[in-house]
Amino acid sequence: MPKYLSTSDADFDAQFDALLTSKREDSPDVDDAVAGIIADVRARGDDAVIELTRRFDRLTLTPDTLAFTEDEIEAQCAQVPPAERAALDLAAERIRDYHRRQLPEDAEWKDDAGATLGWRWGPVSAAGLYVPGGTASYPSSVLMNAIPAKVAGVERLVITAPTPGGAVNPLVLYAARLAGVDTVYRIGGAQAIAALAYGTSTIAPVDKITGPGNAYVAAAKRRVFGRVGIDMIAGPSEILVIADADNDPDWIALDLLSQAEHDESAQSILITTSPEMGAAVAESVNRLLDGLERREIAAASWRDNGAIIEVGNLGEAAALADQIAPEHLELCVANPDVLAANIQHAGAMFLGKWTPEAIGDYVGGPNHVLPTARSARFSSGLSALDFMKRTTMARMTPGALSAVGPAAETLAASEGLGAHGASVRARLDRLNE
Repeated sequence: MPKYLSTSDADFDAQFDALLTSKREDSPDVDDAVAGIIADVRARGDDAVIELTRRFDRLTLTPDTLAFTEDEIEAQCAQVPPAERAALDLAAERIRDYHRRQLPEDAEWKDDAGATLGWRWGPVSAAGLYVPGGTASYPSSVLMNAIPAKVAGVERLVITAPTPGGAVNPLVLYAARLAGVDTVYRIGGAQAIAALAYGTSTIAPVDKITGPGNAYVAAAKRRVFGRVGIDMIAGPSEILVIADADNDPDWIALDLLSQAEHDESAQSILITTSPEMGAAVAESVNRLLDGLERREIAAASWRDNGAIIEVGNLGEAAALADQIAPEHLELCVANPDVLAANIQHAGAMFLGKWTPEAIGDYVGGPNHVLPTARSARFSSGLSALDFMKRTTMARMTPGALSAVGPAAETLAASEGLGAHGASVRARLDRLNE
């Protein structure tokens, strides 16, 4: 059974705090193992990657077979059924259109002192995308990671997609082709992250690594950060649904289960102003679980991490939502725009009862790589900007330097940085000759 809370309960604050701070995954202490893997890849390159792939993925490779050939990709793409091909085509088109609108503009202006200031944007040169492997891998994640990178203008884009026991998901390779990926390596785990960060004889290093993975992948991304950029350290999936009385309880139940079926550590929370709706949704979840292919996973998630919270009004709901800062937030209420305006922290919002979160996972357009574990308080979902960097620009004229240079010299002296100040003073003195 999920947890039942009500803001009218005397101990609500304590119960809610326990819900927010509960540990939803008991990952093993993998950091030492990951450190060893990274060191091995740095020392032995291809040999380490091949040996670790044989050990963990039961697949024997050589430097020549680390990557799929064009013929192999073509053969796999030919296996994609027409319906899936059309669905991925539609998704790619919508994701590409959405992310094109995120591209920033360069700027330049002259300030009152006569200095020319501004900035320019440019892409990272190379990016590596991690895709969880085997037949359970998700082609939608390929599109969500690769398309923003290509829209940003990334020149070289590669994927690491492990194929345990040689199992390949043709949809992943078709999605990679759709998105404009240059190379797909059939490797995974911490060794793939290390290879992308430091390079080997066969695999050239990249500048940015994105994409989800298990605890070993997350630990490896954390360790290589600084050598390369990363998107985020993602935790288990989560959804918060705020619903009023005017909803179909089966719809709400299915939306909650759409995240619960991801992972036993996933979390699904319903906040409602209607006790009757809360009870009806709980009954619907119990009934609909039996029809799910992943019912055991979803049931464990709902039992261990699910919650139904009764509130007195939508103002309370908004305040709780900001504390939860959910990855996904559905607003199934009569006036979702009004409610959304009062909520600051969420990875993605889905407005109105006709907008299930699953649309965002596939064909909505916005990215489904989103901040988890309350990190929406300070971070955003993946975008084209994640594959770009801003370079600031400044040009002083003699007049501008005369106007602002003395202040720079004063501040340099106050910080004890003599050469800083002298570099300005030398130019000011020349102007006074």
